[in-house]
Order: sequence, then C-alpha cells, then structure tokens
Amino acid sequence: MSISVGPAGQGNSPSLNNNEDIEAPLIPAGRLLPFLVVTVLFFLWAIPNNLNDILIRQFMKSFNINRSSAAGIQIWFYLGYFLLAIPAGQLMRRFGYKMGIVTGLCLLGSGCLLFYPAAQAGLYWFFLVAQFIIASGLSFLETGSNSFIAQLGPAGSSERRLNLSQAFNPLGSICAGLIGTVFIFSGVKLSDAQVAAMQAAGTYQAYLHSETLRVVTPYVVLGCLAFFWALLILMTKFPDLGSEDVSESPDTGGMHVRLWQPHFVFAVLAQFLYVGAQVGTWSYFIPYVESATGIGDKAAGYMLTATLAAFAVGRFSSAWLMRHFHARLMLVVYSLINIALCLVAVVHPSWVGVGCLLITSLFMSIMFPTIFALGLKGMGEKTKTAGSFLVMAILGGAALTKLMGMLPLQTAYLVPVVCYMGVALYGWLFAEAK
Repeated sequence: MSISVGPAGQGNSPSLNNNEDIEAPLIPAGRLLPFLVVTVLFFLWAIPNNLNDILIRQFMKSFNINRSSAAGIQIWFYLGYFLLAIPAGQLMRRFGYKMGIVTGLCLLGSGCLLFYPAAQAGLYWFFLVAQFIIASGLSFLETGSNSFIAQLGPAGSSERRLNLSQAFNPLGSICAGLIGTVFIFSGVKLSDAQVAAMQAAGTYQAYLHSETLRVVTPYVVLGCLAFFWALLILMTKFPDLGSEDVSESPDTGGMHVRLWQPHFVFAVLAQFLYVGAQVGTWSYFIPYVESATGIGDKAAGYMLTATLAAFAVGRFSSAWLMRHFHARLMLVVYSLINIALCLVAVVHPSWVGVGCLLITSLFMSIMFPTIFALGLKGMGEKTKTAGSFLVMAILGGAALTKLMGMLPLQTAYLVPVVCYMGVALYGWLFAEAK
C-alpha cells in the first residue's frame, strides 16, 4: 500500500490521491441554504460539549468532589450519545434528516433549561440527568448533521465538505471556553484557612451554592437558542437525497452492501479512540495547567480557549490542505505528531508540557470528520445506520476520560498516546473501502 506524500497529480497512488476526488465540486447548486443552516449546528453543539471541561473544574469546587467523581459529567454526557445514536438513526431512516435534527434541538433545549432547577436544588445528580438529556439531543444532531453534510454532494468531496462544516465546531468551542471562563469561573480560590473560617461562620455552604448558580445563565441562553434554531430548521426546505449516497462507488452503485465492512468496523474503533483522546485531553487540561505552572483556574481557562483556537485553525486549514494531500495521509501524520507532543507533556509537566498539549488540538482537529467520512465510504444504503454507530463511538469520551481520572495527572496523558497510535494504524492500514 502506498500513501501519497506530495501534491495531487504527481505520480501518486490513485487509490489514495485521486484527482477526481480532490477536484469534485464541494456544494451542488441549489443546496447552499440547507448546507448553511445545518453547518451552524456544528457550531452550536460544540458549546455544551466544551462547557463540560469548565463544568468539571467548577463542580470540583462547588460540590467539593475529586477528579474521578467529576468525570461523571462526561460519563453521563457520553452515555446519552451512546444510547440515543441508534434510535436517532432509525428515526431519520423513517422520517428524514429534518425530523431527526429538530428532535435533537428540542432535547438539547430541554436539557439546558433543566440546569436552572438543578442549580436551585443544589443536586449534583440532577445536573447529570440534565447532561444526559443534552447529550441525547446532540446524538440526534451529530448523527443527522454529519451524515447529511457528507451525502449533500459528490462522494469525491465528502471529506472536504465535512471538514469545512466541522471547521465551525471549534469556533463554538472557543465561545464555550470564553463563556465558561468569563461567566462561570469566579476566579476566587480559597485557602484552607479561609475555608475553615467560613465553615466556622456558617457561610461556606452558601458560598458553594453561589458557585453552583454561576452555571445557570449560559445554559438557559443556550436552551432558548436551540429552540429558536429548531423553528428555523422546520422552515427550511431540505433536498430529497433519496438514494444519493456519499458511499456509492462504481463497484457498489445502489447494490445491497454489508454493514460490517472492515474499513467501517475499524473506523468505529478509531473514532472511539480519537474521541477519548480529545475529551480526556481537554477535560483535564485546566488541572494540568494549574499543576504544571501554578496559575489559577481563570488564567488556565484562557489557556483552554487558546487550545480550542488552535483546533479551529487546524479545521479551517484542513479544508485547503485536503485539496493537495489525501485525507488518509494527513490522518496518519497528524496522529504521529500528537503522539510525540503528548509524550513530551508526560515527561515535562511544565510550561513546555502545557505548550505541547495546547498544540495537540491543532493536529487532532481533522480526525473526527475525516474518520467519519472515510468510515461511510462504500456503505450504500447503510449510511444512516453506519453514521449512528460512528456517533455511538463517542462513548470513548466517557470511558477513557474516566480512565484518565483514575491515573495520576501527569501519567494520565499516556492514554491519548495509545489512542493516537490506534488512529494512525487505522489511517495507514484500514481506512480504504474494499
């Protein structure tokens, strides 16, 4: 197997750097409006996804819990993704993408609004229920939006089209980092003596409750925005994709295809590993920065925003780079770079390690949409179901984040190292539909 290492059209392997794929039109005529309204969803769902990193640090403070317990935020969140992905796919097979997306937005809005009574009650488990409902909605949105964008145009441009839409996801991530840092983090860090004094005065519980209440406003606003966008989606005419499929090729055409094709099975595994690496890296980024440098949570929150900005740069640049280099090559190379960066972060927990972890977001940026699009290749009539399984693989964000939470903070970043090894192997050996 040969992988192109140069620009398209210079003696490269046709299976890995096909000029027709690279030059295929990105968005067909007449489909720009549905492309835009669905692409906005990539921005929207990034906000609750990345506010989780803020919530973990905030709830460690306001509920006085450790990292392992705070990982419940991610566990319940990604359980929602896992359990609702198949129902989402089945609903969309029967009623279409529009109905699935509207359902997802309504679930997202409902879960966000539940943050108000959860904060008033001061119950951690109530927040976990709200997180589950939010993630259930996002499972509908991701299952529908990723597959819809991939199918909206020619198969040859599916990776570029999906990377372009996904490029707006990190912009939502940046907004989440700023919202959380400015409106949720108070910047107050009590010493042991101050805590003891407040406990003696009977004011410590009121302080913790005030910290919990800080999460309400961003989520209520997000919930209202989700319901508004659901109305907008309802008013937008979606194209009837019918049997059009990102996955059809001259060999498969409209023929019946097997679901469990090797390239798809390994795509699900690679997606599980990638999401675990991404979520784990960001979930413990703030504690790592605080531990490695001694700065406070608010300053570390701005560092988190910086790594999300690097993620955005990677997504937007990939839409251009994939016109010159094959997606599979970029997937392999970016994975190898992140292996090296994470190893440095483990060995040097200092500003050097922080800088390396920050840069990993640049190189992880292309992985989710590229694995998703490559996994759908050759899936024919099974595309919606295949998309559901690729979204279910997001469970890696819960399982591997929990594993990282059980390890010492410095050692924990060996978990993403193993994950990136798996993604690199997928790109090198298994990513091509047979």
